[in-house]
Amino acid sequence: MSSTQEYWLSGPIPDVPALLQPTAHALLQSVREVKTYLANFPEDKLWEEPFGRASVGFHLRHLTGVLDRLLTYAKEETLTDAQFQFLKNEGNGEKAPSSQKLIADFETKVGQALDYFKTIPETTLTDERFVGRKKLSTTVIGLLFHAAEHSQRHVGQLLVTVSAVKD
Repeated sequence: MSSTQEYWLSGPIPDVPALLQPTAHALLQSVREVKTYLANFPEDKLWEEPFGRASVGFHLRHLTGVLDRLLTYAKEETLTDAQFQFLKNEGNGEKAPSSQKLIADFETKVGQALDYFKTIPETTLTDERFVGRKKLSTTVIGLLFHAAEHSQRHVGQLLVTVSAVKD
């Protein structure tokens, strides 16, 4: 596959259910775009907040954190104290890892998501799941689709932030 060809045009990902192919493609596209946008990005700009908006570092951590939390809900599990702590620190640049480590963390989480997708019977995609303390109702496929579209949204925001602080 060409590095300029988008994932959704690359054919099916082996063993991922047909209905989750768009979600898997979007997550893989997010990883590729993050790597592209942050090539040669200056580390000293990682936590800058241009115009009072979220930093590049926040977006990188948030991509990983949200995906982790949504996968937890899809698996019908509750969030752990460690996940709540991660959420609390997504925007905290103190003692933060490098941009390359944050990118690697996101790529690892996407790999874990794809491994999970391969275990999901398609017949369970419409099973009800609950989100958060308020137990808001959704479905397995709703959670996973949201993980993909939310990732794409933050990648777009990250691109704008990179453009604002890089020069």
